[in-house]
Amino acid sequence: MAELLPYIDAQRIEAGCDEAGRGCLAGPVVAGAVILPKDFRHEMLNDSKQLTEKQRQKLRPIIEKEALAWAVAYVHHEEIDKINILNASFLAMHRAVEQLKQQPGHLLIDGNRFKPYNGIGHTCVIKGDGKYLPIAAASILAKTHRDEYMEKMHEQFPVYDWMKNKGYPTKAHRAAIKAHGPSPIHRMTFRLLDEQLSLF
Repeated sequence: MAELLPYIDAQRIEAGCDEAGRGCLAGPVVAGAVILPKDFRHEMLNDSKQLTEKQRQKLRPIIEKEALAWAVAYVHHEEIDKINILNASFLAMHRAVEQLKQQPGHLLIDGNRFKPYNGIGHTCVIKGDGKYLPIAAASILAKTHRDEYMEKMHEQFPVYDWMKNKGYPTKAHRAAIKAHGPSPIHRMTFRLLDEQLSLF
């Protein structure tokens, strides 16, 4: 596996941005924004999707301690239903960048689309969390903070098994929606049941 790159341009202050929870049926979409020191390295920090939950949890405090600036922002289900998930993802990233204690000169965005923010230049990188360290770091913060939120929600609504599925559309999650109806934090504009389940 190729080593992740620390930046695109060493002369600029670059923030990596990524989100978690776009494909979920419940809960918020959460974005992370991270500015790392140019010389930051950690042997475990790689493509976040290749990491185990335990590895992500181990990396989170390291990133939060070592980053020059970091922020995590939420766009909740009500807003997602109003503005759609793509716009909600952009909004979550905008909010995360806005909260950074140091303003970046450039944004490295995971994915192929982004809505420009506040005149800051940006570069979209497809599968960027497997290519650039700041994006990988942002993806770990977004994912771990969102998982933590869904685990808290599981205590209030245990029937949906969010401890395991974190709101993603698993068979068990959809079966629970069919049996119990949607919770107050389900995204009502999403297809909560698949066709097979709605035939019964």
